[in-house]
Amino acid sequence: MKRTHHCNELRPAHIGQPVTLSGWVHSRRDLGGLIFIDVRDREGRTQTVFDPSNLPKELFERAAWLRSECVVAISGAVRQRPAGSSNPKIATGAVEVAATDLEVLNMAEVLPFPVDDPEVASKVNEELRLQYRYLDLRRPEMARNIRLRSRVATATRVFLEEQGFLEVETPTLFKSTPEGAREFLVPSRTNPGKFYALPQSPQQFKQILMVAGVEKYFQLARCYRDEDLRADRQPEFTQIDIEMSFIDRDDIYGLIENLLRRIWKVALDADLATPFTKMSFSEALNRFGTDKPDTRFGLELADFTDEFRASAFKVFSGAVASGGVVKALNAKGLAGATQGQIEAMTEFAKGFGAKGLAYIKVENGEWKSPIVKFFNDAEKAALKNKLAIEEGDLILFAADQWLIACEILGRIRLYCAEVLKGQGKLAIDPNRFEFLWVVDFPLLSFDKEQNRWYSSHHPFTAPVVEDIPLLASNPKKVRGQHYDVVVNGVELGGGSIRIHQPEVQKMVFEQVLQIPPEETRLRFGYLLEAFRYGAPPHGGIALGFDRLNAILCGTPSIRDVIAFPKTAKGADLMTDSPSSVSDRQLRDLHIEMKTAKKDPLV
Repeated sequence: MKRTHHCNELRPAHIGQPVTLSGWVHSRRDLGGLIFIDVRDREGRTQTVFDPSNLPKELFERAAWLRSECVVAISGAVRQRPAGSSNPKIATGAVEVAATDLEVLNMAEVLPFPVDDPEVASKVNEELRLQYRYLDLRRPEMARNIRLRSRVATATRVFLEEQGFLEVETPTLFKSTPEGAREFLVPSRTNPGKFYALPQSPQQFKQILMVAGVEKYFQLARCYRDEDLRADRQPEFTQIDIEMSFIDRDDIYGLIENLLRRIWKVALDADLATPFTKMSFSEALNRFGTDKPDTRFGLELADFTDEFRASAFKVFSGAVASGGVVKALNAKGLAGATQGQIEAMTEFAKGFGAKGLAYIKVENGEWKSPIVKFFNDAEKAALKNKLAIEEGDLILFAADQWLIACEILGRIRLYCAEVLKGQGKLAIDPNRFEFLWVVDFPLLSFDKEQNRWYSSHHPFTAPVVEDIPLLASNPKKVRGQHYDVVVNGVELGGGSIRIHQPEVQKMVFEQVLQIPPEETRLRFGYLLEAFRYGAPPHGGIALGFDRLNAILCGTPSIRDVIAFPKTAKGADLMTDSPSSVSDRQLRDLHIEMKTAKKDPLV
């Protein structure tokens, strides 16, 4: 009984034809002496009918014993459904198969959760879904996600092939270069006491490929980071990794905009408008409080540093005197915020080190807040004009160092947007995609605890050419040729033009980042050596492939677009990993375990 058609293929044009379908029992219904079995495969489902008046008793009884998710092959003739019984919800809903034969390929036990009802399945505990991931992936919603991911991967490869790129695989076993996220280490059995590291990205290899003359490289690269997890982060993930020679930032912008246009067309049949808006890092922070702003709605931040420089309200004037700023945003229509919502926003502020959250509720024509009594008429007028204050508004303040003040209100802005959406006061079209490039990031950030500069992006990012003289005199002012592509408040990817001159790269390592010369040689010596033999100007970018597909599938979690993801604790519940290993394996790897003894009273 070899399959002749898939379960989303039959149409009225097939009426009268003998067919064989194979798949899983999606549902079974006993109605008026007839048995209706919907058969499902990855393409869709088709209704089959078992009529006891036309079938041997044994065959009919076999059909009656079937339960959901049994694997079957059913043969019969295609016929029109009776008048009034068509199902417009499925593509095969105008026809059915009058069964003449049934082969049970495999029986199924009772499932730990249903896969045929989207509403019920979506409420199943995620840990249970991950434990039985092979069942979860049968759900049409998950099957759609996996199929879309495959199509996006193919579209990416086809587009980049058209643009002259070569797909090159780079090693998974790399060396440890602990500048950035924590790495996964792999012990070497043949080199006792030495370790490989799983790559956080193919960064150094793709730069070496530019030195090698590849010119245009890409890879759907597997990357690994031993970090705390969240909805959009996994210990292993995939990125569209790209590097090009003899280019500048505008070349990267054009390439990625056209790649995303192709992907959106293939995945959603949607046309993206290009070129994308460009916004500097400082503008993004000043207006939206984040370097990955969601520009689909307002609630923008406003600066009141000058207005409150000499304010009688010492929290504000004191912040300005210590080199900080005063920022505010108007959460329009949110004056009725509950005490719980105010407390939630206050906790966001405290999470950034603030002592509390100043706010004003505008209700019944009155500004309600204990801080208003400290404001003079000029300060009130400035607030009213800049924030367009009206009845029902909620004004929220942050007074701190510039970056902290921006980030406090940036986080609160997103929270307010969610509350307003829940109240029906803010509508955001889920099918609207607003892309932008965030550019001119600071090349360096300062670590007060270690009293040293560190790379804001990574140490291979080239400074803006005119800022190079400031590396020694004023590192804070140096901008990097780094760029992020952002959509709807999500950082989709980032990259930079790289340093290709060995002397500049060595200076950044040793003088700016204060990496000792010996450590520079051990960690990056081969890269600096390669640069001595004719490294072309080059740059690149990496797009988060899992995150990209989550956006296209309309899900907030990348776990929904990865076939076999880990939990928030980095565990694979289906295979029960990570797991213990034998003493023999540890001996072969020259590893001795020293784990803390458990307190018997705990």
